[in-house]
Amino acid sequence: MIGKLFVLSGPSGVGKGTVREKLLANNDINLTYSISMTTRKPRSNEIDGVHYFFVDNDYFEKAIKNDEFLEYAKFVGHYYGTPKKHVEELLKEGKNVLLEIEVQGAKQVMEKCPEAITIFMIPPSFEELEKRIRGRRTESEDVVSQRLSKAKKEMSLKDNYNFLVVNDTVENASKAIHDIILKMTK
Repeated sequence: MIGKLFVLSGPSGVGKGTVREKLLANNDINLTYSISMTTRKPRSNEIDGVHYFFVDNDYFEKAIKNDEFLEYAKFVGHYYGTPKKHVEELLKEGKNVLLEIEVQGAKQVMEKCPEAITIFMIPPSFEELEKRIRGRRTESEDVVSQRLSKAKKEMSLKDNYNFLVVNDTVENASKAIHDIILKMTK
């Protein structure tokens, strides 16, 4: 049996990564996370082929020319992308594959893989999203403002997705997505 492709997207700060980790702890949904490819250098705790596939610019740009990505983007001077072949192999193994990607990447996947099941995660309110982003205390006011402005634009695209999930708590959001995965894989 072939697995299903799930796309989890939403604005920065909504909690996609935290919810993803909780989902991957459930063995009953046969879910695996797709590893992205990047041109940035690995951090000290990152392992090639586990956290990312680390490659140089030439390799990545050749892969773009050869249409080897489901989606890709350049962010802060580095490329990031989802290798098509890797995802196809996981699906053929019968695994359900989760892509946790930005809205721009999700749009590319929707165009290339209309069968993908897309889930957009939103905060309970825009004020709560702002509180979460500011609560990180990792970015300048200018960067925070840019993230909030981008989030407003991204949230206006929520109707392009198959499912909408509110992340009021990690438990509620991960249960809602878990239930979607179960329903769509029966």
